[in-house]
Amino acid sequence: MFTAFSTALSALSADMTAVDVVGNNLANLNTPGYKASAVSFRDLVTESLGAGLGETQVGFGTGRPFTTREFTQGAIQSSTGLLDGAIEGDGFFILRDAQDQMLYTRAGNFQVDNLGYLTTMTGAKVEGWMEGAGGTVNSAGPIGDIVVPVGTMKTPIATTNFSMDLNLNSNAVNGAASGTFSTPMQVYDSLGNSHTLTVTFTRTTTANQWTYAVTIPSADLTVAPTAPLATGTIAFDQNGNMLTPPSTTPNVAVPVVGLADGAKDMALNWSLYDAQGAARLTQFAQPSAVSANAQDGSAAASLTSIGIADGGTIVAQYSNGQQLVVAQLALANIRNSSSLIAVGNNNFQGTAVTALPAIGVPETGGRGTVVGGAIESSTVDIATEFTNLIIYQRAYEANARVVTAVDELSQDTINLKR
Repeated sequence: MFTAFSTALSALSADMTAVDVVGNNLANLNTPGYKASAVSFRDLVTESLGAGLGETQVGFGTGRPFTTREFTQGAIQSSTGLLDGAIEGDGFFILRDAQDQMLYTRAGNFQVDNLGYLTTMTGAKVEGWMEGAGGTVNSAGPIGDIVVPVGTMKTPIATTNFSMDLNLNSNAVNGAASGTFSTPMQVYDSLGNSHTLTVTFTRTTTANQWTYAVTIPSADLTVAPTAPLATGTIAFDQNGNMLTPPSTTPNVAVPVVGLADGAKDMALNWSLYDAQGAARLTQFAQPSAVSANAQDGSAAASLTSIGIADGGTIVAQYSNGQQLVVAQLALANIRNSSSLIAVGNNNFQGTAVTALPAIGVPETGGRGTVVGGAIESSTVDIATEFTNLIIYQRAYEANARVVTAVDELSQDTINLKR
């Protein structure tokens, strides 16, 4: 009879632990990336009474319950934070704290510190791959701290190639207004200053033939030019397709020498064909017009904003309108994620039984994708937690009643001696 005291007390202790877990879940109802914990009860060893082979067994109550972190997918909520990211699917963001320990989190509300490191709200550094040589991110190398180019000036890039996709009117007449067509092309020198080239096409007296001339304003040069930067003739066949130039090269050399601003001389290439070998110029019975321009230079620019894009890329926005990928977030896939332990601040840490993390780019190797401008909500369900709270409360009250009943029985037993 008196084992009922200890069994009931073990139940009271277990139920209090379960209530604590519910309280912690409800406290983190609005914590980004929080994963709710579930309580698992277990019974203790039983005692066999009498000479039978286990015909009468009495247990010794319940042990301390196990808590299991349920890594289910939380709802993805859009946010206004440029550096917010949510994982849709499996995986964890990888962090490194001040003690150089590797941590994992599902909370993607990041920020940039005063040194340019991408960090969590509590200062842990976010891991990934940085932009390397050639302006590309090598995700095959080791991960490291992500540092964004805060406050830096983007170096100007001198134009080396430009192209124009245009049509020249096949009905144009030499000497008439329709027989001349001009279009501007903006290029950049080594100092980031822009210059406007003008390409002028003139219909010749020969059928399906045009001449071109590339000029630059005299004020842009130290010495006024006496001739165009480049001239030549372009011929078309009877179907309006451009014939291969006599030089059999896809580019027209356009040298710019003696810039007045002190920049380096420019050696421009005008691409007449695209990457697939298709001609960019046509001659059809339509008004002469440009459909697309392109050039590979840019002016100096300052960083205006930085954000996380879909797929986990870190994109820098510059004042000249350019967007460049400067880093890539890494994700870790852990087979037995339930073995991770929470260490606070929405972070988890591996244990002795945790499998080695498989680190890679989002959407590879079973890892989920990263949604930019979003946050994963807590997986706590308030209705479920309230239901569990009522169940644990009733269980506590029931076991407290067992203690009271056993106490009364004990008093009755003692009174038998009187």
